[in-house]
Amino acid sequence: MDLISGSADPHFQPVALEKAYRLLNHGPTVLVSAADGAERNVMAAAWACALDFSPPKVTVVLDKATRTRALVEASGRFALQLPTVPIAALAVELGTLSALQHPDKLARLGVQLFEAPGQQTPLVAGCAAWLECRLVPEPHNQQSYDLFIGEVTAAWADDRVFRDGHWHFETAPQALRTLHYVAGGHFYAIGEAIDVPVPKV
Repeated sequence: MDLISGSADPHFQPVALEKAYRLLNHGPTVLVSAADGAERNVMAAAWACALDFSPPKVTVVLDKATRTRALVEASGRFALQLPTVPIAALAVELGTLSALQHPDKLARLGVQLFEAPGQQTPLVAGCAAWLECRLVPEPHNQQSYDLFIGEVTAAWADDRVFRDGHWHFETAPQALRTLHYVAGGHFYAIGEAIDVPVPKV
């Protein structure tokens, strides 16, 4: 499977690391990608969240039965990306089809991957945001709870929907709305914005 060029997309723009936690704050479904040598894989995960601000950290649950987890453990790196409405079916397929039984999973599903300049973890095209992470080894958490911690070393977003450190779903194309998984292939796309004045203290 060939890598496409992410840097050729004018909307693929870096996000300041101090704002990277905001990419996950609204609780979206994520795709987890990893590579070790020439092997690449992508899986879906519903349990991922921001953990810390500085340095920015994230958590994600990766089941022992997944090939992606083995690649994360071998390489010490992974990426989280936020799939959008047009690739909802792909997210379900990536979360259902295992590379352990189907080594050609990515080619079979037609997954388009790219690498950001200066990075080596494959990223999935068609997402709203991407976070490149270095694994923070926590063997007890990983073995007992399948819980992985990553330090975000780089982040990007589609600037039509995330810019100046904020999401702009209300003015972005509908196709850039992120997904929120419930169960059984049922998602919600993120809804309308509600602004509440912040009290002064």
